[in-house]
Amino acid sequence: MSGLVLKLGPHERIMINGVVMQNGERRARLNILTPEANVLRLRDAIHPSEANTPVRRVAYVAQLVLAGEADPEEGRRQVLRGIEQLSQVFTDPESRAHLTAATAATSEGRFYQAMRALRNLMPREMRLLGSTPD
Repeated sequence: MSGLVLKLGPHERIMINGVVMQNGERRARLNILTPEANVLRLRDAIHPSEANTPVRRVAYVAQLVLAGEADPEEGRRQVLRGIEQLSQVFTDPESRAHLTAATAATSEGRFYQAMRALRNLMPREMRLLGSTPD
């Protein structure tokens, strides 16, 4: 069976195409067969009040598209513009690789993958800003 495989813990919540679902008492495994389904684990979600740094703001826009709360084309433009701005600060090879992955994913409309690539920059951003991660 192909597609996205989600392994959910007890009571874990996910959002698929804007619908929030919660797992029951036991671990579960779901196979998402629709390739264009927008899936977001709510444990990976950024709360609006947490979108308070440049990387988090760009990742939050990708999340809004996933949640169906933002137009995909406008979201794509905003995320790509944000990645371009981030590339002015994150110049080391590892950060560049994450930004390249986020750019490719965004260009292909894969906003969850873009969000994941951007999340990899958050610890480095916290160090640059001189704060500790949440």
